[in-house]
Amino acid sequence: MPDKNSNAKRFPIPLVALLVGALGVLTIAVSTIVMAYSDSEPTTVLYLALVIYIVILALTLAIYFVRKRMKTGDFTEIKGSIFGTLSLDFIQNLYMPVLICDDKGKIVWYNSALSATLHARGVLYGKYLDSICNATIERIMKSEERVEVSFVSAGEIVEENTDVFVAKGYQTVSRGRMYYITIFENVTEEELLQKRLEDEDTLIAYAMIDNLDELLQYVQELYSTAASDVDAILRRHMEKVGGIVREYGHNKFMCVFSKEHLADFTRDRFSMLDDIREIYVGESTLPVTISMGIAVIEGTLYEKERATQSALDMALQRGGDQVVIKSAEGFEYYGGKTKTVQKRTKVRARVIANELLMLLSAAENVLIMGHKFPDFDAFASCLAIWRLARYCGVEALIVTDRETKAIAPCFKRLENMPEYENIFIDKTEAQDMIRSGTLAVVVDVNNIGFCEAPDVVNTVRDVVIIDHHRKTAEFEKKPKIVYIEPSASSVSELLSEFLEQVLLPGTLPKVEADFLLAGMLLDTKMFTKNTGVRTFSSAMYLRGEGASPSDAQAFFKMEIDDFLSEAHFESNVMLYKSVMAIALNENEDNSPSVRINAARAAYRLLNVEGVMAAFTLCRIGDTVHISGRSQSKINVQLILEKMGGGGHFDSAAVQMKSYTVPSALHALQAAIDEYLIENA
Repeated sequence: MPDKNSNAKRFPIPLVALLVGALGVLTIAVSTIVMAYSDSEPTTVLYLALVIYIVILALTLAIYFVRKRMKTGDFTEIKGSIFGTLSLDFIQNLYMPVLICDDKGKIVWYNSALSATLHARGVLYGKYLDSICNATIERIMKSEERVEVSFVSAGEIVEENTDVFVAKGYQTVSRGRMYYITIFENVTEEELLQKRLEDEDTLIAYAMIDNLDELLQYVQELYSTAASDVDAILRRHMEKVGGIVREYGHNKFMCVFSKEHLADFTRDRFSMLDDIREIYVGESTLPVTISMGIAVIEGTLYEKERATQSALDMALQRGGDQVVIKSAEGFEYYGGKTKTVQKRTKVRARVIANELLMLLSAAENVLIMGHKFPDFDAFASCLAIWRLARYCGVEALIVTDRETKAIAPCFKRLENMPEYENIFIDKTEAQDMIRSGTLAVVVDVNNIGFCEAPDVVNTVRDVVIIDHHRKTAEFEKKPKIVYIEPSASSVSELLSEFLEQVLLPGTLPKVEADFLLAGMLLDTKMFTKNTGVRTFSSAMYLRGEGASPSDAQAFFKMEIDDFLSEAHFESNVMLYKSVMAIALNENEDNSPSVRINAARAAYRLLNVEGVMAAFTLCRIGDTVHISGRSQSKINVQLILEKMGGGGHFDSAAVQMKSYTVPSALHALQAAIDEYLIENA
């Protein structure tokens, strides 16, 4: 049966019906009383009562239906109109600039705050958003990050005192068209406070005298004078910017200053380096130099300290006499105007040799490699590491390209020697030799991308790097040992010191001693460049192990094709800036061996009167190879480093992919110009 209550709810008696009935009864009662106690005509009374009833009934019904419409939402249009007016008035008087534009960025409305911000710009209706600020509506709507905007005219330069706003966009639809409401919040004060906070951030610089120990070998009593001179110069430069200097160790200083003054130091390219370079000890002709590391990064105090130490290490591994600034974007280098002074002591060499032996002994197997297109120094160094690994009783293989023409005499010399038959593999075979405990040793190169098998080095867990070229970048994966000694003539010199300390006298095979001596002869140009006391000490050791200068020099004999190739460079020479000789080989079908001939030609050009630096360019495949050599006054490493290369003060190189010889020449000339301006 149907529920009575449900029917009642379905057909409720309206309150208005009850009111109408009550009014009717009340009208009849009043009319009856009036007719009973009054002399008025009954008809007149009835008409009057009827009129009053109708008026009251009409008012009651009007009030009922109006309230019903308000409750049921029929009042939406009235309410929307009121709130629309209120919203528009609120936005018009809002303190933040607001504008509405269409989907193409054309302005259709803006408030008084935007007019005040652009008080001299006139009427903005019909103009586009990017004509009044340095942002487009697409950038504002699509960017998920904070969009900073400055109000400028198109092409106008944003000045430092221009107010900065943060723009936020909101999408809306009206009458089927898309519009964007953009609100600008003024964050100028916030930006100024942020900049002030950054400027007042404290930076710590570690500085270290590079060569004072070597300069004071025989004049120890002059140490305090030289060190105090360095301290005075550092203190003078720091006091100019309100900084302080403290000596915290032997030849070591800590400088503290505000970050805002770093721009002052970089602007004058750390002139303190030049001032310190004017210090000489006793009768020495070598100047005192320092290395400095600065870190500009975010993080904890520990992270900042580690980064600062890393920057100092980079400066030292690049040869000293320079400042290295480490930031989130990379490294910046300043200085590096003097050649590295070779250290006399072998203490560090003994420490590194012991660490290397421990790693070799603990390794499951060892993969050894040099740089691509190996030369005698790289080949001999690989053999030296192989000899040390064999001394430790661990399996070791050398990864190299046997087809490289430059080391063909080495393989010819090793023919019919069973001991060396199966120790050379290519980079493809090396992938199959990787195990969980594999140790990779990279020699004569510190840029992993230029080694013989980069994939192998990046795959193994433990890596050792031994080199004598200046370090150009931080390592993605921290090696177990990094022994970079730019003051050494060659890696053959460094590893000869290792062998001397590890092997018993007379146990180094003569052929390996000849290779090491040849590597030293190559990088020193027959002991005429980059030599020091330790260079000749290593040569004496190798001579004692049976190395023959005549046998070592025999590796350098060239074929007639190489002789003519070298002569081709010398027949196409131009002088740049009066002291720079540039030789070109514009052939498109050069063989890889031309690269070696280019380096030889660069050395020969230094014999020309007035030439202080020489560069040779040749194209091999899709890559232009540039070799740079110099006398003692021009740092070719700094020049070619600007082009992505590296090397030594007086010997450097760069490889430029997808370049033609003319375009590489133009880039080289630009790098030379920049270097001369910086070091004017």
